[in-house]
Amino acid sequence: MTSIGLNLHTVRERIQTACARAQRPAEEVTLLAVSKTFGPDAVRQAHGAGQRAFGENYIQEAVEKMALLADLPLEWHCIGPIQSNKTRLVAQHFDWAHTVDRLKIAQRLSEQRPPDRPPLSICLQVNIDGGPSKSGVAPEEVEDLAREVAQLPGLRLRGLMTIPEPAEDFEAQRAVHERAAALFHRLRDAGLELDTLSMGMSADLEAAVAAGSTMVRVGTAIFGGRPKKD
Repeated sequence: MTSIGLNLHTVRERIQTACARAQRPAEEVTLLAVSKTFGPDAVRQAHGAGQRAFGENYIQEAVEKMALLADLPLEWHCIGPIQSNKTRLVAQHFDWAHTVDRLKIAQRLSEQRPPDRPPLSICLQVNIDGGPSKSGVAPEEVEDLAREVAQLPGLRLRGLMTIPEPAEDFEAQRAVHERAAALFHRLRDAGLELDTLSMGMSADLEAAVAAGSTMVRVGTAIFGGRPKKD
């Protein structure tokens, strides 16, 4: 087994343990392997160890990587910022977009999604803790945006994504994630058909799972330290 395969095994065990502690079935949590800045060989190794879903931050880099991995049945998630000049690439090549925080971006993705492809799965990025350096829609504005996005053709609104500021201990991490989970459930109670709460990374996945995450985005714990991007 490759080092990436071993790391994947360790991360899956962490998820299973966290789910057991939270009295949740492990099947409720999807592992998204964040492969940004790593080449196609790393993705192939992860796929060989049973990983199918991959997250990418840099859109052009991701599209080039997809072309080199077209022989594999992979699911690609855009988890980086989406600017207006990159929406066509996202709409044409990705299966998911986690970082939609403006109606304009959602409208462009809707207009540019090829009709022969399934609807693009959308998560709305929420600035759950008000971090000044974080993108995302304010929690009090999410429902209005969600209702508009849910009506757009070519898109399927799936849920919320958060990237809170780092917190030092488990309880502080969980408290922030629980705020996102509470918002998620309020939206569902309001009639929005959501099934995905994308939160938790290498350092805080246990707290995220305890709070109700259904998808954790893990990069460093799988692929190691990231090469510097020029």
